[in-house]
Amino acid sequence: MLGNIKFIGELGKLNLIHESILHKCIKTLLEKKKRVQLKDMGEDLECLCQIMRTVGPKLDHEKARSLMDQYFSRMRSLTNNKELPARIRFLLQNTVEQRANNWSARKAYSDNGPKTINQVRQDAVKDLGVFIPPPSDGMRNEFFMENAYLPTRIKFDRETLGGLADMFGQMPGSGIGTGPGVIQDHYSPTMGRHRTNPLYNGHIGNGNSSHQPQFEAGSKPYIKPNQGQGSPVFNHKQNHAVQMQSKDMAPRFGKKGKVNADEISLRPAQSFILSKKQIPKLQPQMTMIPSSAQGSPLGQSPQLGLKANPPPIQEKPAKSTKKAPPTKEELRKMTETLVADYLNSKNVDEAVNAVREMKAPKHFLSEMLNKIVVYSLDRSDEDKEHASTLVHALCTEGLATGENLMQAFLSVLDQCPKIEEEVPLVKSYLAQFAARAIITDLVSIADLAHQLENGAHFPLFLLCLQQMVKLKDREWLADLFQLSKVNMQKMLPEIDQNKDRMLEILDGKGLSFLFPLMKLEKELLKQIKVDPSPQSIYKWIKDNISPKLHTDKGFVNILMTSFLQYIAYEINPDDDEEQLSAPSKEQQDEEKQQMLSFKPVMQKFLHDHIDLQVAALYALQVHCNTKSFPKGMLLRYFVNFYDMEIIEEEAFLSWKEDVTQEYPGKGKALFQVNQWLTWLETAEEEESEDEDF
Repeated sequence: MLGNIKFIGELGKLNLIHESILHKCIKTLLEKKKRVQLKDMGEDLECLCQIMRTVGPKLDHEKARSLMDQYFSRMRSLTNNKELPARIRFLLQNTVEQRANNWSARKAYSDNGPKTINQVRQDAVKDLGVFIPPPSDGMRNEFFMENAYLPTRIKFDRETLGGLADMFGQMPGSGIGTGPGVIQDHYSPTMGRHRTNPLYNGHIGNGNSSHQPQFEAGSKPYIKPNQGQGSPVFNHKQNHAVQMQSKDMAPRFGKKGKVNADEISLRPAQSFILSKKQIPKLQPQMTMIPSSAQGSPLGQSPQLGLKANPPPIQEKPAKSTKKAPPTKEELRKMTETLVADYLNSKNVDEAVNAVREMKAPKHFLSEMLNKIVVYSLDRSDEDKEHASTLVHALCTEGLATGENLMQAFLSVLDQCPKIEEEVPLVKSYLAQFAARAIITDLVSIADLAHQLENGAHFPLFLLCLQQMVKLKDREWLADLFQLSKVNMQKMLPEIDQNKDRMLEILDGKGLSFLFPLMKLEKELLKQIKVDPSPQSIYKWIKDNISPKLHTDKGFVNILMTSFLQYIAYEINPDDDEEQLSAPSKEQQDEEKQQMLSFKPVMQKFLHDHIDLQVAALYALQVHCNTKSFPKGMLLRYFVNFYDMEIIEEEAFLSWKEDVTQEYPGKGKALFQVNQWLTWLETAEEEESEDEDF
């Protein structure tokens, strides 16, 4: 499945799949399936992260920004859900952070395997500012020859070691010693008698062919001019040289177990000690040993791999010790203490300042609001109201956002099954919080409805509407609901998503006032059958329908449909198809007479409103379409409406030119009345020409 999702994402990147299909896939992966526990949704969420990483940057544009925000709001809430495996939660968190980082992927650490010797030398130059020369004869012989940094008792071979010695950095002349268990080889310093190189045994390479072994008894080591007789380095060298009786025997055997602490000095030469105060830090840069250093005069110590005059570098100031931020557990305890103190003191300013001093990270804000809501669920109504006041104050001060509040609300809803065991009316209490948040403009009613579609947590949305009626009034809620464009049928369970069932549920909750036109559609036809007089019909409409709706197209549609249904019932009560397609002369006259009786009511609401007249024509079109367009019916009504001056010429021509898929049967309707409309248009042009003359 993961491979298929990645393939779909790649097709989307190449514009081979429409964005609506990609959004459908994301919604399918994100929504919680029925009878499926959240912990079993790991595969779907992993696929969700994959498709987001693949095609997320393409979908994250201005037109789809609201959808993407809703997706990632849900994903953030899932990152805090402990029921999911840790791997899935981290995948979700990485995807959320990737979008926050402008869809740039996190750079992974790459290890290219073991380093070569040259790379090790380059790293030494870069990190330590020291150049380690390569194992070449020219560089090695001149570099290690008579080095003033090293004691004279250790002389270095000019030959390369070879083998594993180069790899492990073993320097010439620094073997592991002698004795039982030690194998002497060609490179061991104690096998000097087999050397044929005249430069090995202590000579400085001045061309003198006669040589003397360095470790022979009585030989005097070279003493640097800057080291006096009282120097500890000098004493150490002299004592050591005298005790070396044989070049084949290691020093530890010559001492015969008698070790004097004064004879051993691990301190390096004075010239080798560099004071940090005297020499500034060096930039790590690679420098070759100058040629002058190779032939430096005796007594002067060439510096190893460093420039003669390195640029001074200012030392970085010491890092200030900052207090470590509080852990998540500490933040939770601080939040609980804060809410408890606030509900006892009722001081909003102190609580806001306490939250500000907490300096909680952004990812914890939703959980903090969650704690505030959950803590007050089992408290009194007054405490719940104070908790809502605190949440509003935090959002007003910029310490939290409406998005944080929505995430907290959804996370509380996920915990509802557990909370209901202790607080049975938890949904009613949550409806109070949601209603106050909508009234204070922290959350929009459309955002809340989107999270509760298809009956999710039903009847929470209806409870929230009831709370808003209590806190405000019906008129305010009706205007707000109409502006939100929320589809109420989608807020019900799938089995109840029809008009009749919706009206029944809304009547039971006292919310039918939100859909006055649906009530009108159900009741108006009954009223006309009881008393069809124009005066009685107009009075009933005035008493039951708000004046604001009198200019609404929906109201006109229902009014015209009710009149047409009543006329059809009076002329043909049995709904005989033959009579519909070929009505008698008496039936046609009765039809016209019925229309004349309703003319005052229709003119009252349609006069001087061309758009409402067009809506009336569309109502006639739908009525004829339900009757399968009996021959001549639509044309008869058009002519009668025109002759009775109920519908004006401009409305007929506007209906002809208008293109919409909202009302079915437009093509068949035009086929029946097109010739008459052409005549009407021509007659209007002739009248305008006569007026010009």
